[in-house]
Amino acid sequence: MELYIDTISSPIGQVRIITDSECVRAVDFEDYEDRMHELLTRHYGEVSLAAKKNPLGASACLEDYFAGDIDAINTIKVADHGSEFQRKVWRMLREIPSGKTWSYGELAKAIGKPSASRAVGLANGSNPIALVVPCHRVIGANGTLTGYGGGINRKQWLLEHEGALPQQTLAL
Repeated sequence: MELYIDTISSPIGQVRIITDSECVRAVDFEDYEDRMHELLTRHYGEVSLAAKKNPLGASACLEDYFAGDIDAINTIKVADHGSEFQRKVWRMLREIPSGKTWSYGELAKAIGKPSASRAVGLANGSNPIALVVPCHRVIGANGTLTGYGGGINRKQWLLEHEGALPQQTLAL
C-alpha cells in the first residue's frame, strides 16, 4: 500500500501526517515514529511512504489548529480501520467537543458499553490518528491526565491549547 507523508512543525514537536488519496491514515509526533509505523503495519500491513506536501489539505488544517483554530481538524476525513469496537470508540472521540474532556467511563457509556472503560482505554491507545481523532481529550475519572501516546506533557499542552485546562508552565 502506498501512502503519502508530510511533516509540519508545531509548538510541541514535529508532526507526521500520513494519507492515502482519500483520507488521513495516521498522525503522530516525529519522536514517536516507531509507534506510528507499528500502528500502520498493524492496521494496513506493509506500507511505503512517499513525500507529499499538504496531502488532502490535512497539513494546513493541522497548522491552523496549532495556530488557534481548534476546530480546523474537524473537517479532516479519516480512515475507518480497526476492529468494530475500536472504530466505535474512535468515531465517538471525534464527538468530544474541543475545550471539553470526558473520562474513560463517560466514553464507554457514550458507545453503549458502560462497563468497558478498560477496553475503551486500550482502543484509545491504539488510535493511529492522534490529534484529529482526539484521544488526548480522554482523562481519568478523577480528572488526572492519564496515558497519552505522545506523552503526558503534550496531552497537557493540547488540553490547555483547547481551553480544557488552565494554562501552566510546562517543560517539554
